[in-house]
This record gives sequence, structure tokens and C-alpha cells, in this order.
Amino acid sequence: MIPVTKPFLPSQEEYNKYLSAIWERQWLTNNGPLVNELELRLKDYLKVKHLLYVSNGTLALQIAIKALDLKGEIITTPFSFSATTGSIVWEGCEPVFVDIDADTLNIDPTSIEAAITPKTTAILATHVYGNACDINSIDSIAKKYNLKVIYDAAHCFGVKYKGQSIFNFGDISTTSFHATKLFHTIEGGALVTNSPELTYKMSYLRSFGNISPEEFAGVGTNAKNSEFHAAMGLCVLERIDQILNVRKVICERYNLMLSTLNAKRIKIQSECSWNHSYFPIIFETEEALLKALKLLNDNKVYPRRYFYPSLNTLPFLKSQEMPIAESVSKRILCLPLYHTLNIEEVDFIARLLLRAQNN
Repeated sequence: MIPVTKPFLPSQEEYNKYLSAIWERQWLTNNGPLVNELELRLKDYLKVKHLLYVSNGTLALQIAIKALDLKGEIITTPFSFSATTGSIVWEGCEPVFVDIDADTLNIDPTSIEAAITPKTTAILATHVYGNACDINSIDSIAKKYNLKVIYDAAHCFGVKYKGQSIFNFGDISTTSFHATKLFHTIEGGALVTNSPELTYKMSYLRSFGNISPEEFAGVGTNAKNSEFHAAMGLCVLERIDQILNVRKVICERYNLMLSTLNAKRIKIQSECSWNHSYFPIIFETEEALLKALKLLNDNKVYPRRYFYPSLNTLPFLKSQEMPIAESVSKRILCLPLYHTLNIEEVDFIARLLLRAQNN
């Protein structure tokens, strides 16, 4: 069987070294030494000013919204994982969708201004598949209308924009360290900002509102992460450059083998150094996708329709038509991509896709 992804796992011996130290200290959670070490090493690797490690990427989004005191309407993309929209609703705000660019699959900045109302307080944009949004245009609009900007950078570990970490843009960037991501801590996520004031606020928001065992700064939640999760992150971080390089080789092989496939690739934004976090292909029709998917599944290959369906069609939201996002979501397929996927398997997948097209 070839699944859409597999998590990178270090050797058990390497991980057990960290576990032995945890057993000796008996410090399992609550801002332990491995959590602090991981935060410092991530800041150094990513070249960011302030980073807070949290329990998952969804809570990172919720804390970002809370930290910026957002109310009313938040402009966002319909083409993302459901947590992007769900976090807006969970925090009592209203998502207002803007359609996507058909080539980059990111929110289309030329349509944002038309969606702004007196109730608009922020833009929450996703760097889809690690592909940078049109950051210059979004930030220009935000300054013009005095809006906050949150970037959902769940797919963006290692991505650079204009030579620096993509996490350095916007008021806050959030990311995910879920097991499906190329860098993971089993479960986890992070908040990144250039603001020391926001860092301080988010640090107590992630820990019940505590600034000391007996002093509260306000209402918070429990978004802390454990020493066990941080240990996995430290192990994976040791291999991250190798992981990134392997994924690049796999994507290059897919591109070579699928050069005659009638399916589009995403257009990587200019000045974005991509991390090859996913390999999506966009079929000409949904029928062509379903035909290919059946042949792949029949041969025990399991890609993913990611993202499907378009978020504006979710039943708990006010209906908003987004023709490009709705069309793309029906025709896009993410192919298997993980560290141990070998070239023979990539070629096998490619041959199946070409066979589905030609039969």
C-alpha cells in the first residue's frame, strides 16, 4: 500500500535518549526544558524573532485571533483546511470568503478590497501547500484599511520569501507540526510574530492566562505541549535538511514522469523558495480525477483530495459562491509524498496516472 503520506520517524535509540532524560527529571509538561530547547532551536533554524510552541495548529489560529482582539468579519480563503475557517467561527467572528487565484491557489488580493466592510477587522490568508501568498498586496491593503493580518502557514516549514522566513510576515503567522507535516512533533504547532508585546500576550493565553502560579493576566486556554512531543521535534529537526532534499527529488521525478499528463501544477509565487510540502495536480475535469483516483485505489495507491470540498460550501456557514475555489477543489489531487517513498513507487504512480488518461 502507498498512502498519501507517512510521518518521518527517527531511530528509537535516538528518541529513547530524550525519554530517559524525561524519566530522570520527571518533568513531563508545563514549559519543560525540552520545550524551551525546541523553541530556541526552531527560532535559530527559521531565523525568526519570537516563536511559541503550542499543542496544535488549530489552537495557534485561535490564540492569534484572540491575541489581536479580533471581532466582526475576517476576510479569508475558501481553499484551505477546515481549521482555518473553524477557528474564525470558534472565536465568534464571521468568515468572509474571497475567491482564489487559479494559478497559485492562494487568496486573490485583487478581490479583497471589494469584500471589506465597516465590520472587517482582519485578513486571514493561507499559504496553500507552502506557496507564498501575494504578501506585498495583502499587507498594502491591510495598512490602507487598518486591518490585522494572520497568515496560516501550516504548510510552510522551511519556506523563505524574499530571502527570509515566511513566518516573519503579517502580525502573526501560525503553523502546524502535525505528524502529516514534513517537520512534526507528533501533534503540535507554533505562533510566530515580530512583536514582543504579542509574544507576551500569547504566552499567557496558551497557559490558562497565568503569568505565574498565583497571578493571572486574563482568560486563557490550555495550548501547552509536552516534553514527549518536544523530544520528537528535536529528533526530526536534526534531519530536516535531508527531509527537505528528499522531497525535492521526489517532486522533480513526478514532474519528469508526468510531463505529458493533462493536469496543471500550481504556480509558485515569485520570490518564494518552496519546501515541496505537497505535490498537487489539477485535472481538467472532476470526471478525469475520479477515473484516475479509482485506478490508483485499485492498485493500492491512496492520494488525497486535498482540499475538498471548498470551505464556502460547509453547511454551518452562510452560503457564498466562490467559483474558482469550488472548481479547483473538485479537480485537485495530492499525490503520495513522504521521506521513504522511493523512485520506483513514484514511477509506478505516474504510470497509473498516464494509463488512466490514455484508456
